[in-house]
Amino acid sequence: MASLRIRLVFASLTLAAGGAWAHGNVQCPKHPKEEWRPHTELAEKLTKEGWVVRRMEKTDTCYEVYAKTPEGKRIEAFFDPKTFERVEEK
Repeated sequence: MASLRIRLVFASLTLAAGGAWAHGNVQCPKHPKEEWRPHTELAEKLTKEGWVVRRMEKTDTCYEVYAKTPEGKRIEAFFDPKTFERVEEK
């Protein structure tokens, strides 16, 4: 029984760590925080373009958006907080 618990804990930690590495290759340009535009402005822009924004988060250099595209595809996308340009993985 203890062996099963250890395996479950290990599997949970592995999955949690995997999520943290999911966007390791996305690098937004660094801008001072006072130059960042409000995230609500980005949400409005995306909504006008047909996106359905489910959640937004701030990373150290990007806005991270969980949404459905106008085509209905669920995605995690990153945007430059100053220009709102989409930043792709490298």
